[in-house]
Amino acid sequence: MSFWLINALNGLSFAMVLFVLSAGLTLVFGLLRIINMAHGSFYLLGGYIALSVIQASDHFMLGMASACVAVMLLGAAMQRWTLARLHKQELPQSLLTLGFLFMFADLAFWIWGGNPQLVPKPAVLEGAIRFAGIAYPAYRLALIGIGVLVAVLLWALLEGTRIGAVVRAGMDDEEMVRAMGINIPLVFTAVFAFGAGLAAMGGVLGGPLLGLFPGADFEVAMLAFVVVTVGGLGSIRGAFIASLLVGLADNFGTAWFPQLSLFTAIIPMVIVLALRPSGLMGRA
Repeated sequence: MSFWLINALNGLSFAMVLFVLSAGLTLVFGLLRIINMAHGSFYLLGGYIALSVIQASDHFMLGMASACVAVMLLGAAMQRWTLARLHKQELPQSLLTLGFLFMFADLAFWIWGGNPQLVPKPAVLEGAIRFAGIAYPAYRLALIGIGVLVAVLLWALLEGTRIGAVVRAGMDDEEMVRAMGINIPLVFTAVFAFGAGLAAMGGVLGGPLLGLFPGADFEVAMLAFVVVTVGGLGSIRGAFIASLLVGLADNFGTAWFPQLSLFTAIIPMVIVLALRPSGLMGRA
């Protein structure tokens, strides 16, 4: 019984990191139609920036806030000065963001080195909590709660606010939104920056578990693309469900078939696309 419970909780905590990471990517996909290959770089840079701030200040929340703000500014500059010139040009956008990925990877290696590092956990979440006959890390339990809270807040933002209505309208009919006098380039920049900030937040939250190292940007970007593909383009609810599927499949697959860990993480995408090519919550 403890095997199932522990691995289910491990899968859920990993799924929440995936969701925070992929939520921004699915918004950027849905509204801007940008295949952002550098999304994993925002995760890695966010984690490294938080690590430096936490080491200097010994304050986890300050590190998270600094990382999110810095990466959001980077994302806004990247979209405004480069990607905005390639609107709806998928191949040039993909090549450009792939170039950014390599640039950011080299920059991170130059500043923080190549040794794997862990982001320090908040002091209040050190240790374990005993329940159901097991002792389970408090930080992982907090991750599950944070992921659910982020999902609820994103859903409320998109479904219950004027900003969310503009974003959803932009996904459906960009020309109509422009005709209403809304500054759609500003909306595009804000959404891209917001997505970058979510990726940075994922890097801070995942840093104590997954670590930070050269190549982590490639690994998390691949999983984020799997989540977005399974969940459906532009769907936060789909991204949440897909994160659960991928997180649980990855954890149980690694426990049962460690030599096939990559395969078990991707198999949900294969099955979903075979049955529903538009994704779980995507539009046919």
